[in-house]
Amino acid sequence: MTKPLLIERNANQSAAPISSDRGVGSHPSGAPTLKLLSYNIQAGIGTRHFRDYVLNGWKHVLPFPERMHNLDHIAQLLGQFDLIALQEADGGSLRSHFLNQIEYLALKSGVPFWASRVNRDLGHWGQHALGLLARCEPVNVERYALPGRIPGRGVLLADFNWHGQPLRVQVSHLSLSQRARGLQLDRVISRCNEHTGLNLVMADFNCTPSNRDLQRLCAEADLKLPPLPPSTYPSWQPKRAIDHILVSRRVEIESVAALTYGVSDHTPLAMDVRLPSLEYSSPLQVS
Repeated sequence: MTKPLLIERNANQSAAPISSDRGVGSHPSGAPTLKLLSYNIQAGIGTRHFRDYVLNGWKHVLPFPERMHNLDHIAQLLGQFDLIALQEADGGSLRSHFLNQIEYLALKSGVPFWASRVNRDLGHWGQHALGLLARCEPVNVERYALPGRIPGRGVLLADFNWHGQPLRVQVSHLSLSQRARGLQLDRVISRCNEHTGLNLVMADFNCTPSNRDLQRLCAEADLKLPPLPPSTYPSWQPKRAIDHILVSRRVEIESVAALTYGVSDHTPLAMDVRLPSLEYSSPLQVS
C-alpha cells in the first residue's frame, strides 16, 4: 500500500521559504514576522446578497463559468500571504469540474506547499474541504475528525519549523450548534496543549468573540484574540465576527483586518504577527 502524501508541493515552484519582498521578514528586533489569512471561500460561489442563497442555491452542486474567475480573483489575494487557512473549498466534484480548488489556488497564487482535508464527502455532488497553503514546508501534517451529531467536521493540523520556531497550525470550520462546538473545541484545546511551541488556530468558528467556548479556548490553550476582532459576515455588510485567528499569547499581533473581497459570503480575515525571539521562546530551566 502506498503511503499517502501528507503535504503537496507544486512541482514547478521553488521550495525555498518566501523572500522578504513577499511578506516573510524580520522585525528590527530580529524576531520573524509572518502574514496570516483565514478565508471561507464558499467554493467560489460568490454570494453577494442574502437572496443569492435562494436564487443561486444550485451553484452548490452544479458548475458555472464564473466560478473559475472567482478562484483566480482569490488566488491574487492569497499570493500576498505566508500561511493561509481555507474553509468551504471543494476537493474535486461536479460543481468544481472535479478540480481540487486548494491545489489550484496554491498553483495560481505561487504558494509552494498545500494540504487539504475533505470534511464531508458527498461523492460527485460535493467534496467539502479544508485547505492550508504555506511558504514553508511543514515537518508534519495530520487530519483528524471532530465530534458532532452530523458527521463532517474536522481539523487540518500542520507543524512547522518557522525560522527556527516550532509552530503548530490548526485549520477548521466548527459547527453552528453550541453543544457540538464545545465538544469540538475540547479536541482543539488538547492538540494545542500537547505542543510545546507556538500555536495558531485559524477557523470559521461560527461564533462571536464573546462566546463562552471561544473564551474557554483562549484560557485553556493559552491563546489570544486581537483586542477588537473585525466582523467578517456577511461580506456585503459585515455585522458578525465569526471568523477568527487565535495565536499564542507570546505572539505579538501587529495588525488585523477584514478585507473587502466580494467572492464569498465571508470576508477574508488578515493578520500580521511577530513571533517571539528564539531567546525569549526558550523554555526556562527549572532545577
